[in-house]
Amino acid sequence: MALEDPDNPTGAQILFQDYPYGLDALDIWSAIRTWVIDYCSIFYKDDDSVKSDGELQAWWSEIRNVGHGDKRNEVWWFKMTTLMDLQEALTILIWTASALHASVNFGQYAYAGYPPNRPTHCRSFIPEEGTTEFGEFLKDPDKYYLKTLPEKFEMTLGIALVEVLSRHTSDEEYLGQRPSSQWTDNKEVLQKFETFKKTLEEIETKIRDRNINPKFKNRWGPAKIAYKLLHPDASNENRRGGITGKGIPNSISL
Repeated sequence: MALEDPDNPTGAQILFQDYPYGLDALDIWSAIRTWVIDYCSIFYKDDDSVKSDGELQAWWSEIRNVGHGDKRNEVWWFKMTTLMDLQEALTILIWTASALHASVNFGQYAYAGYPPNRPTHCRSFIPEEGTTEFGEFLKDPDKYYLKTLPEKFEMTLGIALVEVLSRHTSDEEYLGQRPSSQWTDNKEVLQKFETFKKTLEEIETKIRDRNINPKFKNRWGPAKIAYKLLHPDASNENRRGGITGKGIPNSISL
């Protein structure tokens, strides 16, 4: 779906433009990566400053050897010996705990809030060919499927579950937001963070423009619901909870 493109600000070229997740995700990824590079450059001037930071090295060692001990010998780990290692690792972590999670989580209720679309469990397995059940399935697939659905109580639990998962809290802090400027007294950091927020607000405008572009039919789909799962909502200072289908939390517990 994409090729690496060093000349592109996002680092990649989308081959299929009517790809809502791909286009929006690359913009968010690029914004996060730029913010990480700006932040790290303030405190780490070269590779030696990364290698000599005992606290940073201990943190990375714990992640690799304790948190993921079963994968500690995989070849894809960053060695954390260069400034680029640190920048790439932080970008991946922030992306995973914010935008990636938002893209797969907060749209669940719109689809799975109707249990037949995605039942949490069924009362029988998919029938095997040659069995009596398979014959019943071929005769009337809709009737057979409805028979497999769970009882009303189990379906109600499933609705409640996806509603909770898809709901933003009323005090949600979105990517690019901070409740106050007191989280740091470093003026350069605050300036870079403000640039990050403005970039996210510009991405919001780009997403809105894409959603009204008639060429991008996949951004609405047959259900006529606009794709907003990667709309940052950084410009929304009047935070409200509920099922909004948009907004990237500053972080999430995984």
